Amino acid sequence: MSNLAIYLQDHYAGSTMGLELAKRTARNNQSEAEFGAPLARVAIEIDEDRDELKRIMGRLDVDEARVKATLAWGMEKVGRLKPNGAFLRYSPLSRIVELEGLITGVSGKLSLWRSLIELAPNDARLDEDSLTRLAERAEDQLLRLHALRGAAALVAFGHAHMS
Repeated sequence: MSNLAIYLQDHYAGSTMGLELAKRTARNNQSEAEFGAPLARVAIEIDEDRDELKRIMGRLDVDEARVKATLAWGMEKVGRLKPNGAFLRYSPLSRIVELEGLITGVSGKLSLWRSLIELAPNDARLDEDSLTRLAERAEDQLLRLHALRGAAALVAFGHAHMS
């Protein structure tokens, strides 16, 4: 198996974890006006980006590596067990941790698109214009997620003073 195949499979597995996190974060915040709709939009975009990655992998004859994707799905479920200052319920700290997880995932996705853009001139199966649009969308997602994380920090921590 080529290094590119392994790289794409790893990113696909990560996208599985990221999609689950995005859907859960959107669901947990659907009743919050400031967070609900923007997070739902990001979740839809992450799903679309994952589908696009799957299509790219198909053009490159790389399978999904279901074992990795299943492991990523399971790891995301285990990640829900993190302490958040509230037992068995969603807290403002949960929102921050989830947004930071999404920021990390989207940053990784942006790196993937940029790596594929570098390869595109030498591989006709990669559409540089399409990859550039995907990278620009990831950059936009990051801007929106950072803004949401900032708003979530204000909700969670208010005007707390560090002593």
